[in-house]
Amino acid sequence: MFSTNQIIVPLDVSDKKSAIALLDKLPQVNFWKVGLEIFVALGPEIFSLLKDRQKKIFLDLKFHDIPNTIAGACNSASNYGVDLITIHAAAGQKAMEAAAKAIANSSSNTKILAVTLLTSLSSKELKLDLKISIELEKYALHMASLAKELGIHGAVCSPHEVYQLRQVCGEKFILVCPGVRPSWSQAKDQQRIMQPKQALKAGADYLVIGRPITMANNPTEAWSRIINDIKN
Repeated sequence: MFSTNQIIVPLDVSDKKSAIALLDKLPQVNFWKVGLEIFVALGPEIFSLLKDRQKKIFLDLKFHDIPNTIAGACNSASNYGVDLITIHAAAGQKAMEAAAKAIANSSSNTKILAVTLLTSLSSKELKLDLKISIELEKYALHMASLAKELGIHGAVCSPHEVYQLRQVCGEKFILVCPGVRPSWSQAKDQQRIMQPKQALKAGADYLVIGRPITMANNPTEAWSRIINDIKN
């Protein structure tokens, strides 16, 4: 059964005042994504702002470094009590193993998600820019399957790959989908998009929906419209 906690809204602003203003506009949102922009601006202070309001936190910094550094970053994030954190699967097997071990040895309930491939990238860019000849869908499936084998709790993937990943990785593997847009919004810089209800039906656990809500003239109305679209 659908829960509004399955919708994660990005707190993509650049200062504390703007962050508080957005939180005040959308008190009904329980799960917020903390990305690079707001984290660089405020650091861990953003966690306190969200925790004080009893919000869930998706720390989406997409760690991509050597294994020891990634392990340390995951451990530090877990100490703040964030719910989800991301690392790039492309960091490799040793890095994912180190991340999984760091979280397993902590006392937190933090879950790690492996980013299979950014949803801003297309099949053409995967082949021509990154020189990866494997088909995009097969690449995402390989990365997610490898992450699961190494003890990672879930993956971030395009909604276009989520059905296949769900079938292969099982029901307990957490799948978070950005690139989700209601029919009445623009795709912007996302290449592989899908409507919210379709993405959930395909097997997504969580949807990251940002600008259709946060950039709307009336964010509360946009939020309600998306929820109604999903339920009806």
